[in-house]
Amino acid sequence: MPDTSAVTAAEDSADGLQVRGLAKSYQVGRAVLPVLTSIDLGVDAGEMVVIMGPSGSGKTTLLNCISGIDVPDAGEVIIGGTAVDFASERETTLLRRRWIGMVFQFFNLIPSLTVRENVALPLMISNAFDGEAPARADAVLERLGMAERGTHYPFQLSGGEMQLASIARALVASPDIVLADEPTGNVNPAIGRQIMDSLRAAAKEQSAALLMVTHSPEHAAWADRICFLKDGAIAEELAQQGRKGDVGPVYERLQALTI
Repeated sequence: MPDTSAVTAAEDSADGLQVRGLAKSYQVGRAVLPVLTSIDLGVDAGEMVVIMGPSGSGKTTLLNCISGIDVPDAGEVIIGGTAVDFASERETTLLRRRWIGMVFQFFNLIPSLTVRENVALPLMISNAFDGEAPARADAVLERLGMAERGTHYPFQLSGGEMQLASIARALVASPDIVLADEPTGNVNPAIGRQIMDSLRAAAKEQSAALLMVTHSPEHAAWADRICFLKDGAIAEELAQQGRKGDVGPVYERLQALTI
C-alpha cells in the first residue's frame, strides 16, 4: 500500500481547487518565454469551469502546472485545502493519482488492455479500493453508456467511445479535481455533446471541481463559468451557468481577445 501521507489532509475537505499567483516560463535558447504570468483561479466542488483563449495563451500549461506534470515557477495550487508540494516529485505523483482525474484530447488508452482494464488501471496502480477495481470500473462505464464495451479493446472502439473510456478512467477513483484538455477535439459534434453532458453530470454527482480547456464556444457554453486567458493571465470571466445554447457572449469575448 503506497504512503499517502502527502494527501491525507485533503480527505476531509471538499473545497475544490484554488490557484494563487501561478507563474510559468520556459527557456528557449537564451531567451525566457513567459507563458503564465499570474493566475488566480478557484473552482468549487461540483462546479464546471472552462478555460479559453488564443493559441499560445497558456491553457494547457495551466492544466499541466495544476497536475504537477509541469512545475510552476511561482504560486501555489491547493486541492481540497492541501497545498501541492511541487518540491517532492513523489508526493506530487501520489496526490495526482488519488485526487486528480485527467482527460486528454488524445485518449492515451493502453491497446493491450480491455476497456474495463484501462478504466480500472488508476485503482490498480494506487492500490485504492482494493478488490473493488473491476466493479467500480463497470459502474462508471455503465453511467457513461459504455457497459457493453467493457470487454472490448481500444481498436474495437470509435473515437467517441475511446474518449468516453478515457473519461471513465478519469472518474473511476472519484477524484476531487477533474482536468480535461480539449476532450471533444477529436470527436464529432454529437459525441462532443454527449461528452460534455457526461463531464458536467459527473462533476455534479461526484462533487468534483471540473476545469476544462476547449476551443469550442458551443462546448464552453455548458460551463458554469468561462475564464479567458490572454498574455498569461485571466483577462475576463463570463458567468455562463450552464446555458448550453447561449454561445453569443462566448464568441464576443473571444473576438475581443484577438483584437
